Amino acid sequence: MKKSFLFLVLTSAGHLAWAQMPQGAPAGGRPPGAGRSAAAGQPAGQPGTPAAQGTGRVTGTVTDAATKQPVPYATVVLLNPAGKAVDGSSADDNGKFSIPRVAAGTYTVQVSFIGYKNVERTGVVITEDGNTVALGAITLESAAQKLGEVVVEGQRSLVEEKVDRTVYNAEKDETTRGGDATDVLKRVPSLSVDLDGNVSLRGSQNIRVLINNRPSTISANSIADALKQIPADQIKTVEVITSPSAKYDAEGSGGIINIVTKQNNLQGFTLDLRSSIGLRSSDLGLNASYRVGKMGFSLGGGGRGQYNTPGSFRNVQRTYALTDARPLTGITTQEADTRQENLFGRYSLGWDYDINKYNFLSASVQLGVRNGNNYQDGLLRNTVRPDLSQPIIDRRDTRVLDRSNTLDATLNYTRTFETPQREFSVLGQYSRNNRTNDFSNDVLEGLSAGDKLLNQNDSYNQEVTLQADYQTPLSKTQLLEFGAKDIMRKVNSDYESLRNGQRDDRVGNSNEFTYNQNVAAAYTSYTVGFLKNYTLKAGARYEYTTINADFRTAEAPNIPSYGVLVPSVNLSRKLASGNTIKAAYNRRIQRPSLQFLNPNRQAANPLNVTKGNPLLDPEKTNNYELGYSTFIKQTSLTFSAFVRNTTGSIQPVRTPSGDTITTNYENIGQENAYGGSIFANVNLNNKLTLNGGTDFYYAVLDNNQNNKFFAARNEGFVISGRLGGTYNFTKGWGLQAFSFYRGRQVQLQGFQGGFGVYSLGVKKDFAEKKGSIGFGADNFFNPRIKIRNELSSYTLEQNSVNDLRRLGFRMNLSYRIGKLSMAQPKRKRSVNNDDLKDGGDGGNGAGATPTQGPSGGRP
Repeated sequence: MKKSFLFLVLTSAGHLAWAQMPQGAPAGGRPPGAGRSAAAGQPAGQPGTPAAQGTGRVTGTVTDAATKQPVPYATVVLLNPAGKAVDGSSADDNGKFSIPRVAAGTYTVQVSFIGYKNVERTGVVITEDGNTVALGAITLESAAQKLGEVVVEGQRSLVEEKVDRTVYNAEKDETTRGGDATDVLKRVPSLSVDLDGNVSLRGSQNIRVLINNRPSTISANSIADALKQIPADQIKTVEVITSPSAKYDAEGSGGIINIVTKQNNLQGFTLDLRSSIGLRSSDLGLNASYRVGKMGFSLGGGGRGQYNTPGSFRNVQRTYALTDARPLTGITTQEADTRQENLFGRYSLGWDYDINKYNFLSASVQLGVRNGNNYQDGLLRNTVRPDLSQPIIDRRDTRVLDRSNTLDATLNYTRTFETPQREFSVLGQYSRNNRTNDFSNDVLEGLSAGDKLLNQNDSYNQEVTLQADYQTPLSKTQLLEFGAKDIMRKVNSDYESLRNGQRDDRVGNSNEFTYNQNVAAAYTSYTVGFLKNYTLKAGARYEYTTINADFRTAEAPNIPSYGVLVPSVNLSRKLASGNTIKAAYNRRIQRPSLQFLNPNRQAANPLNVTKGNPLLDPEKTNNYELGYSTFIKQTSLTFSAFVRNTTGSIQPVRTPSGDTITTNYENIGQENAYGGSIFANVNLNNKLTLNGGTDFYYAVLDNNQNNKFFAARNEGFVISGRLGGTYNFTKGWGLQAFSFYRGRQVQLQGFQGGFGVYSLGVKKDFAEKKGSIGFGADNFFNPRIKIRNELSSYTLEQNSVNDLRRLGFRMNLSYRIGKLSMAQPKRKRSVNNDDLKDGGDGGNGAGATPTQGPSGGRP
């Protein structure tokens, strides 16, 4: 029944889209007066609406005021004396336009395009004889403020606040050179990244990470692993979306992060080569683009090696009996030296083709690889128990091997129409991640000296996604959107434990787990602009999930199907000063990903064992948000406040058994957070740019257990902040600095200590900015970072210290070959599988009126 409903919605969208195609349109072209995309502030009366037939003509060329280059597909509207649009056209690839068959009269010609200020030419007179009025070159200037966003003129800001998202322009930050995506995300307002690469948004790790508006199966397994595969040099911008609309999957209770990599849609050929050599890591990246006529190709790739990362840890845990007297049952101390060796790579090939002015195709293939090794050398355990006269001592070498490869292949078709903003798209995506995650223990000293323990775990996550979207304006201030989607997901984990080469078939040690999940969804969204400066966008999304799980040698778990309705409301008001105030509410869910479901017993450290739980339910979250952005002279300021309430929160449950602590996961938590953020960006004379801010919230966590043996509750403030600056000297020299502090994190059963990092970089451009050479340094005043963690429950107390060496130096080199010329903007869609717990609205978000037109990529 659910599949039939989904099929009906998909086919209905297609029939409606084709039914509204302009009749009689010339094949492969657009009829006179057609506009490819709507510009901001489109007046009433759609371009392309024919006026009374005449013999006059209006011609001209639209150019960029700064670059003197043509502006393809700018919208040109002919207004009568009453201000009503009576005809129109769009500029061609060379910026030229012509409006034929214009009746006699006096007109105003209005020219507009997204990102530019509107230009009007008044007093255009067409005589009864049908003369031709040649307007010549019409220059458009870049808009300083548009759609409520704050943009500093001159040098582009590192951080831009828009009506529905925060955009961090990573390509402007030289301090991340030689790093990966985690280094970039540390600099983004509202985000927090720990030293393992785990990302949280306003304190929540329940987020979705998209790459170029698309999901990737690498992030389905682990967001931290996914981010480490993306070199910082390949990232153009990072978009943070805290209140996603109904277009997005219901998943991601904390929000959505969209990482946009560098791509070129311009005519010509270019090759950009970047490399970095350093004390801790080195990388090599290449991006190439070729476009001619209607077809374009892009090729990108990068690899990064991480090495020379020594560290150490010390851990003390006390266990107590589960009785009222709570007697001490043991004290265990562990310590070891640590090191890491990692190789990461990500490669992509893209293709797009403009069939004609109404039809577009795009396809891409992306490959990600990882080869990681984590070592604990000489892991020493000392356990003292009241029932033993001698302590238990053993020493071992441990190694965790993590290898993976990911394939993402997409094919998108988009159909536009003569009516601006009317659009139909069909998208498909195939993704697969193959992963090997093994660990080994070589026992050097103790009762099991000489034993070799091994756990082998091969797994894969495969997804096939089909999606259809349709949008159409109902009037100049109303936009209707709806669509459907189906995600067919299959997860497999084949694991076994071996001791001295012999398979260990004890319960839970060896098995094969298969998890099939299907998510069928449909959504609708309605946007309306009213009272001049207000925009309301409301929508709802329904998702129905079916799950089938099985074990090879155990009874299959019974996991019921479930449906969920998630509404979203966004309201914004643009003030007379250009500032924006907005309010939003949305309800989200968070499905568990493989790392929470996988029942494989991870025991690289035999005293700290982790197992997943295949019976986990999704979390459910209500989000409330207020935001205000303003621009004062050369300073942009953004303030936000939020409340987040989560039920059924997936929380770790730690159970002692002798000296071993086993961590499992349960839907036992209630998590509330109340907080806000402040961020400022200052640009002085295009020379000095300063930006910084703070994120803060008060967290309350409770597992709602009445039994004192298992009850857990914790609360406290979490404060993080960042500060950065850039100064441009003369003759191509530039200096950048950055610092970040992540405050102590509140957890259900304890706290994770805070830490700070900082970096400094200097760069020199040469060969007319085609090349650059630079030097960077990290944590040079305090090369060692110590993080202290506390864990407390009725049966367990644990204190640990991780000592990490983060002093780093590197040299960066880049050079660009080739030259590009301007081409028309692309209209692309993307698949977003935003539906797994793992810790931008890519379309019209809060404050985007229907007359503004869709923006860029879209889920």
